[in-house]
Amino acid sequence: MKNSNLNMFLPTTEEEIKARNLKSLDVILVTGDAYVDHPSFGVALLGRLLEARGYKVGIIAQPEGPEDIKRLGRPNLFFGVTSGNVDSMVANYTASRKKRKSDDYTPGGVNNKRPDRAVIQYVNWIKQVFKDVKIVIGGIEASLRRFAHYDWWSDKVRKSILLDSKADILVYGMGERAILEIAERIAAGKSLDGISGTVTWKSSLESLNLEENLNLIHLPSYEEVVNDKRKYAEAYRIMVENTEPLKKVILVQKHDNRYVIQYPPALPLTQDELDELYLLPYTRRVHPYYLAKGPVKAIETVKFSITAVRGCFGNCSFCAITNHQTTLVISRSVDSILEEVKILTKMPEFRGTIVDVGGPTANMFGLSCPVRNTRGQCLRSCLVPNVCKLALSGENKNDATDEFIELLKKVKSIPRVKHVFVGSGIRHDLILASKNADYIISSLVDFTSGQLKLAPEHAHPYVLKIMRKPSAELFLEFKKRFEAAAKRKRQRKYVIGYFIVAHPGEGEKENIYLREFIKKHLGYVPQQVQIFTPTPGTLSTTIYYTGFDPFTGEEIYVERRDKVRNALKENIVNLR
Repeated sequence: MKNSNLNMFLPTTEEEIKARNLKSLDVILVTGDAYVDHPSFGVALLGRLLEARGYKVGIIAQPEGPEDIKRLGRPNLFFGVTSGNVDSMVANYTASRKKRKSDDYTPGGVNNKRPDRAVIQYVNWIKQVFKDVKIVIGGIEASLRRFAHYDWWSDKVRKSILLDSKADILVYGMGERAILEIAERIAAGKSLDGISGTVTWKSSLESLNLEENLNLIHLPSYEEVVNDKRKYAEAYRIMVENTEPLKKVILVQKHDNRYVIQYPPALPLTQDELDELYLLPYTRRVHPYYLAKGPVKAIETVKFSITAVRGCFGNCSFCAITNHQTTLVISRSVDSILEEVKILTKMPEFRGTIVDVGGPTANMFGLSCPVRNTRGQCLRSCLVPNVCKLALSGENKNDATDEFIELLKKVKSIPRVKHVFVGSGIRHDLILASKNADYIISSLVDFTSGQLKLAPEHAHPYVLKIMRKPSAELFLEFKKRFEAAAKRKRQRKYVIGYFIVAHPGEGEKENIYLREFIKKHLGYVPQQVQIFTPTPGTLSTTIYYTGFDPFTGEEIYVERRDKVRNALKENIVNLR
Protein backbone atom coordinates (compact mmCIF):
# COMPACT_ATOMS: atom_id res chain seq x y z
CA MET A 1 0.00 0.00 0.00
CA LYS A 2 1.27 3.48 -0.85
CA ASN A 3 2.52 5.81 1.86
CA SER A 4 -0.37 8.20 1.19
CA ASN A 5 -2.81 5.46 2.16
CA LEU A 6 -0.71 4.33 5.11
CA ASN A 7 -0.73 7.90 6.39
CA MET A 8 -4.49 7.62 6.82
CA PHE A 9 -3.78 5.33 9.81
CA LEU A 10 -1.97 6.08 13.03
CA PRO A 11 1.63 4.89 12.56
CA THR A 12 2.55 1.38 13.63
CA THR A 13 5.97 1.01 11.97
CA GLU A 14 9.16 3.05 11.85
CA GLU A 15 8.65 3.60 8.11
CA GLU A 16 5.30 5.26 8.74
CA ILE A 17 6.85 7.62 11.28
CA LYS A 18 9.47 8.65 8.73
CA ALA A 19 6.83 9.05 6.02
CA ARG A 20 5.09 11.58 8.26
CA ASN A 21 8.38 13.40 8.84
CA LEU A 22 8.15 12.79 12.58
CA LYS A 23 11.21 12.44 14.77
CA SER A 24 9.33 10.89 17.68
CA LEU A 25 5.88 10.16 19.06
CA ASP A 26 4.22 11.63 22.13
CA VAL A 27 2.10 8.62 23.01
CA ILE A 28 2.43 4.97 22.04
CA LEU A 29 -0.56 2.71 22.65
CA VAL A 30 0.03 -1.03 23.09
CA THR A 31 -2.86 -3.44 22.59
CA GLY A 32 -3.60 -7.16 22.49
CA ASP A 33 -5.82 -6.74 19.40
CA ALA A 34 -4.74 -6.22 15.82
CA TYR A 35 -4.85 -2.53 14.90
CA VAL A 36 -8.31 -1.91 13.47
CA ASP A 37 -8.94 1.78 12.88
CA HIS A 38 -12.58 1.74 13.94
CA PRO A 39 -14.32 3.48 16.88
CA SER A 40 -15.46 0.18 18.39
CA PHE A 41 -11.79 -0.57 19.12
CA GLY A 42 -10.71 1.33 22.21
CA VAL A 43 -7.13 1.93 21.11
CA ALA A 44 -8.20 3.43 17.78
CA LEU A 45 -10.77 5.62 19.53
CA LEU A 46 -8.33 7.00 22.13
CA GLY A 47 -5.56 7.28 19.57
CA ARG A 48 -7.71 9.38 17.25
CA LEU A 49 -8.87 11.54 20.16
CA LEU A 50 -5.29 12.25 21.24
CA GLU A 51 -4.36 12.96 17.62
CA ALA A 52 -7.26 15.42 17.35
CA ARG A 53 -5.85 17.26 20.38
CA GLY A 54 -2.49 17.67 18.68
CA TYR A 55 -0.53 14.72 20.07
CA LYS A 56 1.62 12.46 17.89
CA VAL A 57 0.31 8.95 18.47
CA GLY A 58 1.47 5.50 17.40
CA ILE A 59 0.11 2.00 17.96
CA ILE A 60 1.91 -1.27 18.64
CA ALA A 61 -0.60 -4.07 18.26
CA GLN A 62 -0.05 -7.61 19.51
CA PRO A 63 3.65 -7.28 20.37
CA GLU A 64 5.44 -10.61 20.79
CA GLY A 65 8.32 -9.43 22.96
CA PRO A 66 10.58 -6.52 23.94
CA GLU A 67 11.87 -6.15 20.37
CA ASP A 68 8.40 -5.27 19.13
CA ILE A 69 8.09 -2.65 21.86
CA LYS A 70 11.22 -0.95 20.54
CA ARG A 71 10.05 -0.40 17.02
CA LEU A 72 8.45 3.04 17.46
CA GLY A 73 11.09 4.33 19.84
CA ARG A 74 10.55 5.94 23.23
CA PRO A 75 7.44 8.14 23.53
CA ASN A 76 7.84 11.72 24.70
CA LEU A 77 4.98 11.35 27.18
CA PHE A 78 3.87 7.79 27.93
CA PHE A 79 3.01 4.27 26.86
CA GLY A 80 -0.69 3.37 27.13
CA VAL A 81 -1.31 -0.35 27.65
CA THR A 82 -4.46 -2.44 27.25
CA SER A 83 -5.22 -6.11 26.69
CA GLY A 84 -7.56 -5.01 23.89
CA ASN A 85 -11.33 -5.11 23.59
CA VAL A 86 -11.43 -8.38 25.53
CA ASP A 87 -9.94 -9.50 28.83
CA SER A 88 -6.91 -11.61 27.85
CA MET A 89 -7.88 -14.50 30.12
CA VAL A 90 -11.40 -14.58 28.68
CA ALA A 91 -9.92 -14.37 25.19
CA ASN A 92 -7.50 -17.22 25.85
CA TYR A 93 -9.59 -19.70 27.87
CA THR A 94 -13.06 -21.21 27.66
CA ALA A 95 -15.43 -21.51 30.62
CA SER A 96 -14.00 -25.04 31.01
CA ARG A 97 -10.49 -23.56 31.38
CA LYS A 98 -9.39 -25.00 28.04
CA LYS A 99 -7.19 -22.96 25.74
CA ARG A 100 -9.16 -21.27 22.98
CA LYS A 101 -7.95 -22.07 19.48
CA SER A 102 -9.40 -19.01 17.76
CA ASP A 103 -9.33 -15.25 18.34
CA ASP A 104 -11.50 -12.92 16.27
CA TYR A 105 -9.18 -10.00 17.06
CA THR A 106 -6.05 -11.68 15.63
CA PRO A 107 -5.09 -11.79 11.92
CA GLY A 108 -5.91 -15.23 10.55
CA GLY A 109 -8.08 -15.99 13.57
CA VAL A 110 -5.51 -18.20 15.33
CA ASN A 111 -5.20 -17.56 19.07
CA ASN A 112 -1.42 -17.24 19.26
CA LYS A 113 -0.72 -13.52 19.73
CA ARG A 114 -2.26 -12.44 23.04
CA PRO A 115 -0.36 -13.51 26.19
CA ASP A 116 -2.13 -14.44 29.39
CA ARG A 117 -2.51 -11.42 31.70
CA ALA A 118 -1.54 -9.28 28.73
CA VAL A 119 -1.47 -5.96 30.61
CA ILE A 120 1.13 -7.22 33.09
CA GLN A 121 3.19 -8.83 30.33
CA TYR A 122 3.22 -5.76 28.09
CA VAL A 123 4.23 -3.47 30.96
CA ASN A 124 7.04 -5.89 31.81
CA TRP A 125 8.34 -5.78 28.23
CA ILE A 126 8.22 -1.98 28.18
CA LYS A 127 10.19 -1.78 31.41
CA GLN A 128 12.83 -4.13 29.98
CA VAL A 129 13.41 -1.78 27.05
CA PHE A 130 12.75 1.73 28.37
CA LYS A 131 13.74 2.75 31.88
CA ASP A 132 11.70 5.37 33.73
CA VAL A 133 9.15 5.90 30.96
CA LYS A 134 5.61 6.66 32.15
CA ILE A 135 3.18 3.76 31.70
CA VAL A 136 -0.61 4.10 31.80
CA ILE A 137 -2.78 0.98 31.92
CA GLY A 138 -6.48 0.83 31.07
CA GLY A 139 -9.20 -1.05 29.24
CA ILE A 140 -11.48 -3.79 30.52
CA GLU A 141 -8.71 -6.00 31.94
CA ALA A 142 -7.11 -3.26 34.03
CA SER A 143 -10.32 -1.45 34.93
CA LEU A 144 -12.00 -4.43 36.59
CA ARG A 145 -8.84 -5.46 38.45
CA ARG A 146 -8.13 -2.10 40.04
CA PHE A 147 -8.61 -3.39 43.60
CA ALA A 148 -7.87 -6.78 45.14
CA HIS A 149 -9.99 -9.24 43.17
CA TYR A 150 -10.83 -12.92 42.89
CA ASP A 151 -9.06 -14.53 39.93
CA TRP A 152 -10.93 -17.62 38.77
CA TRP A 153 -8.11 -18.90 36.57
CA SER A 154 -5.69 -19.23 39.50
CA ASP A 155 -8.48 -19.61 42.10
CA LYS A 156 -7.04 -17.00 44.41
CA VAL A 157 -7.40 -13.34 45.34
CA ARG A 158 -4.84 -11.23 43.54
CA LYS A 159 -3.60 -7.74 44.31
CA SER A 160 -4.56 -4.67 42.32
CA ILE A 161 -3.24 -4.97 38.78
CA LEU A 162 -1.68 -1.54 39.23
CA LEU A 163 0.71 -3.04 41.78
CA ASP A 164 1.18 -6.35 39.97
CA SER A 165 2.05 -4.60 36.71
CA LYS A 166 4.17 -1.83 38.29
CA ALA A 167 2.56 0.75 35.98
CA ASP A 168 2.42 4.41 37.01
CA ILE A 169 -1.34 4.98 36.82
CA LEU A 170 -4.50 3.05 35.95
CA VAL A 171 -7.43 4.49 34.00
CA TYR A 172 -10.75 2.84 34.82
CA GLY A 173 -14.01 3.05 32.94
CA MET A 174 -14.27 4.96 29.68
CA GLY A 175 -10.94 6.73 29.51
CA GLU A 176 -11.28 9.75 27.23
CA ARG A 177 -11.24 12.47 29.89
CA ALA A 178 -8.55 10.79 31.97
CA ILE A 179 -6.18 10.07 29.09
CA LEU A 180 -6.28 13.68 27.90
CA GLU A 181 -5.60 15.02 31.39
CA ILE A 182 -2.75 12.55 31.88
CA ALA A 183 -1.16 13.70 28.61
CA GLU A 184 -1.54 17.36 29.59
CA ARG A 185 -0.02 16.83 33.03
CA ILE A 186 2.94 14.78 31.86
CA ALA A 187 3.65 17.34 29.14
CA ALA A 188 3.60 20.08 31.79
CA GLY A 189 5.68 18.09 34.27
CA LYS A 190 2.84 17.94 36.79
CA SER A 191 1.81 15.24 39.27
CA LEU A 192 -0.69 12.57 38.20
CA ASP A 193 -2.47 12.62 41.56
CA GLY A 194 -6.17 13.43 41.77
CA ILE A 195 -7.26 12.77 38.18
CA SER A 196 -10.89 11.63 38.00
CA GLY A 197 -11.26 8.15 36.57
CA THR A 198 -7.81 6.98 37.66
CA VAL A 199 -6.13 4.83 40.29
CA THR A 200 -2.67 5.48 41.73
CA TRP A 201 -0.75 4.19 44.74
CA LYS A 202 1.19 5.73 47.61
CA SER A 203 3.32 4.38 50.43
CA SER A 204 1.68 6.89 52.79
CA LEU A 205 -1.61 8.78 52.84
CA GLU A 206 0.00 11.82 54.41
CA SER A 207 0.76 13.24 50.97
CA LEU A 208 -2.81 12.72 49.75
CA ASN A 209 -4.35 16.12 49.09
CA LEU A 210 -8.12 15.98 49.62
CA GLU A 211 -10.39 18.58 48.09
CA GLU A 212 -12.98 19.93 50.53
CA ASN A 213 -15.91 18.27 48.77
CA LEU A 214 -14.35 14.80 48.57
CA ASN A 215 -14.90 11.99 51.05
CA LEU A 216 -12.36 9.23 51.71
CA ILE A 217 -13.54 5.67 52.41
CA HIS A 218 -11.26 2.77 53.32
CA LEU A 219 -12.02 -0.64 51.84
CA PRO A 220 -11.00 -3.73 53.80
CA SER A 221 -7.31 -4.28 53.08
CA TYR A 222 -5.82 -6.81 50.67
CA GLU A 223 -4.72 -8.92 53.63
CA GLU A 224 -8.24 -8.86 55.07
CA VAL A 225 -10.02 -9.82 51.85
CA VAL A 226 -7.57 -12.66 51.21
CA ASN A 227 -8.26 -14.20 54.61
CA ASP A 228 -11.94 -13.38 55.16
CA LYS A 229 -14.67 -13.78 52.54
CA ARG A 230 -16.97 -11.51 54.53
CA LYS A 231 -14.37 -8.77 54.21
CA TYR A 232 -14.06 -9.51 50.49
CA ALA A 233 -17.82 -9.09 50.09
CA GLU A 234 -17.74 -5.90 52.15
CA ALA A 235 -15.03 -4.45 49.93
CA TYR A 236 -17.05 -5.24 46.81
CA ARG A 237 -20.22 -3.71 48.26
CA ILE A 238 -18.47 -0.49 49.28
CA MET A 239 -16.83 -0.19 45.87
CA VAL A 240 -20.11 -0.63 43.98
CA GLU A 241 -22.02 1.77 46.21
CA ASN A 242 -19.40 4.49 45.80
CA THR A 243 -18.42 4.31 42.16
CA GLU A 244 -20.79 7.02 40.96
CA PRO A 245 -19.38 10.17 39.32
CA LEU A 246 -21.72 12.41 41.33
CA LYS A 247 -20.77 11.01 44.76
CA LYS A 248 -17.19 12.32 44.71
CA VAL A 249 -15.72 9.59 46.90
CA ILE A 250 -12.08 8.49 47.06
CA LEU A 251 -11.67 4.79 47.81
CA VAL A 252 -8.48 3.47 49.42
CA GLN A 253 -7.36 -0.12 49.87
CA LYS A 254 -4.17 -0.99 51.71
CA HIS A 255 -1.91 -3.63 50.15
CA ASP A 256 0.92 -4.57 52.52
CA ASN A 257 2.70 -1.23 53.04
CA ARG A 258 1.13 0.53 50.06
CA TYR A 259 -2.21 2.21 49.49
CA VAL A 260 -4.17 1.81 46.25
CA ILE A 261 -6.15 5.02 45.72
CA GLN A 262 -9.16 5.31 43.41
CA TYR A 263 -10.20 8.86 42.61
CA PRO A 264 -13.86 9.55 41.77
CA PRO A 265 -15.03 8.38 38.34
CA ALA A 266 -14.74 10.76 35.43
CA LEU A 267 -17.99 12.38 34.39
CA PRO A 268 -19.47 10.79 31.26
CA LEU A 269 -18.91 12.61 28.00
CA THR A 270 -21.55 15.10 26.97
CA GLN A 271 -23.58 14.40 23.87
CA ASP A 272 -21.47 16.85 21.87
CA GLU A 273 -18.27 15.17 23.03
CA LEU A 274 -19.62 11.72 22.18
CA ASP A 275 -20.67 12.96 18.76
CA GLU A 276 -17.19 14.32 18.09
CA LEU A 277 -15.56 11.08 19.18
CA TYR A 278 -17.42 8.91 16.69
CA LEU A 279 -16.88 11.26 13.76
CA LEU A 280 -13.09 11.40 14.00
CA PRO A 281 -11.31 10.36 10.76
CA TYR A 282 -11.25 6.59 11.21
CA THR A 283 -10.43 4.53 8.11
CA ARG A 284 -12.70 1.75 9.46
CA ARG A 285 -10.23 -0.82 8.18
CA VAL A 286 -7.54 -3.17 9.43
CA HIS A 287 -4.09 -1.60 9.18
CA PRO A 288 -2.26 -3.13 6.17
CA TYR A 289 0.65 -4.24 8.37
CA TYR A 290 -1.71 -6.60 10.21
CA LEU A 291 -4.02 -7.38 7.30
CA ALA A 292 -1.02 -8.86 5.48
CA LYS A 293 -0.94 -11.53 8.20
CA GLY A 294 -4.55 -12.55 7.59
CA PRO A 295 -8.12 -11.24 7.87
CA VAL A 296 -9.38 -9.95 11.22
CA LYS A 297 -12.84 -11.39 11.80
CA ALA A 298 -13.84 -8.81 14.44
CA ILE A 299 -14.02 -5.99 11.88
CA GLU A 300 -16.71 -7.79 9.89
CA THR A 301 -19.31 -7.52 12.65
CA VAL A 302 -18.73 -3.80 13.28
CA LYS A 303 -17.62 -2.32 9.95
CA PHE A 304 -21.16 -1.25 9.05
CA SER A 305 -22.52 -0.81 12.55
CA ILE A 306 -23.27 2.34 14.53
CA THR A 307 -22.77 3.03 18.23
CA ALA A 308 -25.75 5.14 19.24
CA VAL A 309 -25.60 4.97 23.02
CA ARG A 310 -23.10 4.48 25.84
CA GLY A 311 -23.78 3.24 29.38
CA CYS A 312 -26.39 0.84 30.74
CA PHE A 313 -28.65 0.85 33.79
CA GLY A 314 -29.53 -2.84 33.49
CA ASN A 315 -27.22 -3.80 36.39
CA CYS A 316 -27.18 -7.51 35.48
CA SER A 317 -25.19 -9.37 38.14
CA PHE A 318 -22.85 -11.12 35.70
CA CYS A 319 -22.13 -8.11 33.48
CA ALA A 320 -19.19 -5.72 33.80
CA ILE A 321 -20.67 -2.96 31.62
CA THR A 322 -22.24 -1.07 34.52
CA ASN A 323 -18.93 -0.99 36.40
CA HIS A 324 -17.09 0.02 33.23
CA GLN A 325 -19.45 2.43 31.46
CA THR A 326 -21.60 3.44 34.50
CA THR A 327 -25.41 3.50 34.69
CA LEU A 328 -25.52 6.99 33.18
CA VAL A 329 -26.81 6.55 29.64
CA ILE A 330 -25.51 9.03 27.08
CA SER A 331 -27.07 9.04 23.62
CA ARG A 332 -25.51 10.53 20.52
CA SER A 333 -27.47 13.13 18.61
CA VAL A 334 -29.53 11.92 15.68
CA ASP A 335 -27.65 14.29 13.36
CA SER A 336 -24.30 12.78 14.37
CA ILE A 337 -25.55 9.24 13.82
CA LEU A 338 -26.95 10.09 10.40
CA GLU A 339 -23.65 11.76 9.48
CA GLU A 340 -21.80 8.55 10.34
CA VAL A 341 -24.26 6.51 8.30
CA LYS A 342 -23.50 8.73 5.30
CA ILE A 343 -19.79 8.02 5.81
CA LEU A 344 -20.48 4.28 5.73
CA THR A 345 -22.57 4.51 2.57
CA LYS A 346 -19.60 6.04 0.74
CA MET A 347 -17.33 3.07 1.43
CA PRO A 348 -16.80 1.03 -1.77
CA GLU A 349 -17.78 -2.27 -0.15
CA PHE A 350 -21.05 -0.96 1.34
CA ARG A 351 -23.93 -3.03 -0.01
CA GLY A 352 -26.87 -1.23 1.55
CA THR A 353 -27.08 -2.85 5.01
CA ILE A 354 -26.43 -1.23 8.38
CA VAL A 355 -25.97 -4.39 10.41
CA ASP A 356 -26.47 -2.84 13.84
CA VAL A 357 -27.48 0.40 15.51
CA GLY A 358 -27.11 0.22 19.26
CA GLY A 359 -24.77 -0.05 22.21
CA PRO A 360 -24.72 -2.05 25.45
CA THR A 361 -28.54 -1.88 25.38
CA ALA A 362 -29.78 -0.50 22.09
CA ASN A 363 -33.24 0.59 23.20
CA MET A 364 -31.88 2.75 26.01
CA PHE A 365 -31.19 5.30 23.28
CA GLY A 366 -32.91 8.56 24.16
CA LEU A 367 -33.66 7.58 27.76
CA SER A 368 -32.57 9.99 30.47
CA CYS A 369 -33.69 9.47 34.07
CA PRO A 370 -33.89 12.87 35.80
CA VAL A 371 -32.96 11.40 39.20
CA ARG A 372 -29.94 9.41 38.00
CA ASN A 373 -28.65 12.35 35.98
CA THR A 374 -28.71 14.73 38.95
CA ARG A 375 -28.17 12.53 42.01
CA GLY A 376 -26.60 9.33 40.69
CA GLN A 377 -27.85 5.76 40.73
CA CYS A 378 -30.62 4.93 43.23
CA LEU A 379 -30.13 2.03 45.63
CA ARG A 380 -33.01 0.20 43.94
CA SER A 381 -32.54 -1.31 40.50
CA CYS A 382 -34.04 0.60 37.58
CA LEU A 383 -35.47 -2.55 35.99
CA VAL A 384 -35.94 -5.34 38.55
CA PRO A 385 -38.12 -6.59 40.09
CA ASN A 386 -40.07 -4.19 37.86
CA VAL A 387 -39.33 -1.26 35.60
CA CYS A 388 -39.22 2.13 37.32
CA LYS A 389 -41.36 4.68 35.48
CA LEU A 390 -38.48 7.16 35.51
CA ALA A 391 -36.36 4.65 33.57
CA LEU A 392 -38.63 5.30 30.58
CA SER A 393 -38.05 9.05 30.68
CA GLY A 394 -36.42 11.14 28.02
CA GLU A 395 -35.19 14.70 28.30
CA ASN A 396 -38.48 16.18 27.18
CA LYS A 397 -41.10 13.48 27.75
CA ASN A 398 -42.17 10.90 30.30
CA ASP A 399 -41.94 7.94 27.93
CA ALA A 400 -39.13 8.10 25.37
CA THR A 401 -38.91 4.39 24.58
CA ASP A 402 -40.03 4.97 21.00
CA GLU A 403 -37.11 7.29 20.20
CA PHE A 404 -34.95 4.31 19.26
CA ILE A 405 -37.50 3.26 16.63
CA GLU A 406 -37.67 6.79 15.25
CA LEU A 407 -33.86 6.76 14.98
CA LEU A 408 -33.90 3.49 13.02
CA LYS A 409 -36.45 4.93 10.60
CA LYS A 410 -34.31 8.00 10.01
CA VAL A 411 -31.25 5.82 9.36
CA LYS A 412 -33.30 3.79 6.86
CA SER A 413 -34.19 7.01 5.01
CA ILE A 414 -30.56 7.79 4.12
CA PRO A 415 -29.83 7.28 0.38
CA ARG A 416 -28.16 3.92 -0.45
CA VAL A 417 -29.37 2.37 2.82
CA LYS A 418 -31.63 -0.58 2.01
CA HIS A 419 -31.73 -2.40 5.34
CA VAL A 420 -31.21 -1.42 8.98
CA PHE A 421 -30.98 -4.10 11.64
CA VAL A 422 -30.71 -4.27 15.40
CA GLY A 423 -27.98 -6.72 16.33
CA SER A 424 -27.13 -5.65 19.88
CA GLY A 425 -28.95 -6.07 23.17
CA ILE A 426 -32.62 -5.23 23.51
CA ARG A 427 -34.25 -5.03 26.94
CA HIS A 428 -37.69 -6.48 26.28
CA ASP A 429 -38.90 -5.53 29.77
CA LEU A 430 -38.32 -1.85 28.94
CA ILE A 431 -40.45 -2.21 25.83
CA LEU A 432 -43.27 -4.05 27.58
CA ALA A 433 -43.40 -1.36 30.28
CA SER A 434 -43.93 1.35 27.67
CA LYS A 435 -47.28 2.76 26.64
CA ASN A 436 -45.90 2.47 23.10
CA ALA A 437 -45.18 -1.27 23.38
CA ASP A 438 -47.38 -2.40 20.46
CA TYR A 439 -45.90 0.22 18.14
CA ILE A 440 -42.30 -0.56 19.16
CA ILE A 441 -42.73 -4.33 18.82
CA SER A 442 -44.41 -4.02 15.43
CA SER A 443 -41.67 -1.68 14.22
CA LEU A 444 -38.88 -3.94 15.51
CA VAL A 445 -40.09 -6.65 13.16
CA ASP A 446 -39.02 -4.46 10.24
CA PHE A 447 -35.56 -3.97 11.74
CA THR A 448 -34.87 -7.62 12.49
CA SER A 449 -32.84 -9.85 10.20
CA GLY A 450 -34.58 -13.20 10.57
CA GLN A 451 -34.10 -13.64 14.30
CA LEU A 452 -34.28 -11.14 17.14
CA LYS A 453 -31.72 -12.18 19.74
CA LEU A 454 -32.75 -11.56 23.34
CA ALA A 455 -31.04 -12.55 26.58
CA PRO A 456 -33.49 -14.01 29.11
CA GLU A 457 -30.42 -15.91 30.46
CA HIS A 458 -32.50 -18.38 32.50
CA ALA A 459 -36.06 -19.34 33.38
CA HIS A 460 -36.01 -20.31 37.06
CA PRO A 461 -37.30 -17.42 39.23
CA TYR A 462 -34.63 -17.88 41.91
CA VAL A 463 -31.74 -17.85 39.43
CA LEU A 464 -33.21 -14.86 37.59
CA LYS A 465 -33.48 -12.97 40.89
CA ILE A 466 -29.78 -13.55 41.57
CA MET A 467 -28.95 -12.54 38.00
CA ARG A 468 -31.09 -9.39 38.32
CA LYS A 469 -32.99 -10.33 35.17
CA PRO A 470 -36.73 -10.00 34.40
CA SER A 471 -39.07 -12.96 34.71
CA ALA A 472 -39.33 -15.68 32.09
CA GLU A 473 -43.01 -14.78 31.72
CA LEU A 474 -42.03 -11.35 30.38
CA PHE A 475 -39.74 -13.01 27.84
CA LEU A 476 -42.56 -15.27 26.69
CA GLU A 477 -44.99 -12.36 26.47
CA PHE A 478 -42.59 -10.37 24.32
CA LYS A 479 -41.83 -13.40 22.14
CA LYS A 480 -45.55 -14.03 21.60
CA ARG A 481 -46.30 -10.41 20.69
CA PHE A 482 -43.27 -10.06 18.41
CA GLU A 483 -43.95 -13.24 16.47
CA ALA A 484 -47.65 -12.36 16.19
CA ALA A 485 -46.69 -8.96 14.76
CA ALA A 486 -44.34 -10.66 12.29
CA LYS A 487 -47.10 -13.04 11.23
CA ARG A 488 -49.49 -10.13 10.62
CA LYS A 489 -46.83 -8.59 8.39
CA ARG A 490 -46.31 -11.95 6.66
CA GLN A 491 -42.67 -12.01 7.71
CA ARG A 492 -40.95 -15.15 8.99
CA LYS A 493 -39.13 -13.66 11.93
CA TYR A 494 -38.63 -15.12 15.37
CA VAL A 495 -37.23 -14.47 18.83
CA ILE A 496 -34.36 -16.62 20.08
CA GLY A 497 -32.80 -16.56 23.52
CA TYR A 498 -29.34 -16.58 25.04
CA PHE A 499 -28.91 -18.61 28.23
CA ILE A 500 -26.31 -18.99 30.98
CA VAL A 501 -25.83 -22.19 32.98
CA ALA A 502 -23.80 -22.82 36.16
CA HIS A 503 -24.50 -19.31 37.38
CA PRO A 504 -24.62 -18.94 41.18
CA GLY A 505 -27.98 -20.22 42.36
CA GLU A 506 -28.30 -22.88 39.67
CA GLY A 507 -28.07 -26.51 40.70
CA GLU A 508 -29.48 -29.63 39.07
CA LYS A 509 -33.08 -28.73 39.97
CA GLU A 510 -32.88 -25.24 38.44
CA ASN A 511 -31.12 -26.61 35.37
CA ILE A 512 -33.86 -29.16 34.77
CA TYR A 513 -36.42 -26.35 35.18
CA LEU A 514 -34.65 -24.41 32.41
CA ARG A 515 -34.53 -27.49 30.20
CA GLU A 516 -38.27 -28.10 30.59
CA PHE A 517 -39.02 -24.42 29.99
CA ILE A 518 -37.13 -24.49 26.71
CA LYS A 519 -38.74 -27.76 25.65
CA LYS A 520 -42.25 -26.50 26.42
CA HIS A 521 -42.11 -22.90 25.25
CA LEU A 522 -39.36 -22.41 22.67
CA GLY A 523 -39.61 -25.39 20.38
CA TYR A 524 -35.94 -25.52 19.40
CA VAL A 525 -32.58 -26.66 20.74
CA PRO A 526 -30.74 -23.49 21.78
CA GLN A 527 -27.16 -23.13 20.62
CA GLN A 528 -26.62 -19.82 22.40
CA VAL A 529 -25.82 -21.39 25.78
CA GLN A 530 -22.73 -20.44 27.75
CA ILE A 531 -21.26 -21.62 31.02
CA PHE A 532 -20.89 -18.81 33.54
CA THR A 533 -17.31 -17.53 33.70
CA PRO A 534 -16.41 -15.65 36.91
CA THR A 535 -14.70 -12.51 35.61
CA PRO A 536 -13.33 -9.81 37.94
CA GLY A 537 -15.53 -6.91 38.95
CA THR A 538 -19.01 -8.44 38.81
CA LEU A 539 -21.56 -9.24 41.50
CA SER A 540 -21.90 -12.81 40.20
CA THR A 541 -18.17 -13.41 40.61
CA THR A 542 -18.29 -12.09 44.17
CA ILE A 543 -21.12 -14.53 44.92
CA TYR A 544 -19.22 -17.35 43.17
CA TYR A 545 -16.14 -16.77 45.33
CA THR A 546 -17.81 -16.05 48.68
CA GLY A 547 -20.94 -18.18 48.44
CA PHE A 548 -23.30 -15.40 49.51
CA ASP A 549 -24.88 -12.13 48.36
CA PRO A 550 -22.69 -9.21 49.53
CA PHE A 551 -25.74 -6.95 49.92
CA THR A 552 -28.09 -9.26 51.82
CA GLY A 553 -25.75 -11.86 53.31
CA GLU A 554 -27.98 -14.63 51.91
CA GLU A 555 -26.08 -17.86 51.29
CA ILE A 556 -26.30 -18.98 47.66
CA TYR A 557 -25.49 -22.36 46.15
CA VAL A 558 -22.51 -22.26 43.79
CA GLU A 559 -21.43 -25.08 41.46
CA ARG A 560 -17.63 -24.92 41.13
CA ARG A 561 -16.79 -28.36 39.69
CA ASP A 562 -15.86 -28.04 36.02
CA LYS A 563 -17.21 -31.50 35.20
CA VAL A 564 -20.63 -30.65 36.62
CA ARG A 565 -20.63 -27.18 35.06
CA ASN A 566 -20.04 -28.78 31.66
CA ALA A 567 -22.80 -31.31 32.32
CA LEU A 568 -25.27 -28.50 33.06
CA LYS A 569 -24.61 -27.10 29.60
CA GLU A 570 -24.87 -30.50 27.92
CA ASN A 571 -28.26 -30.98 29.55
CA ILE A 572 -29.51 -27.92 27.65
CA VAL A 573 -27.76 -28.12 24.28
CA ASN A 574 -28.47 -31.85 23.89
CA LEU A 575 -32.17 -31.30 24.45
CA ARG A 576 -34.26 -33.68 22.38
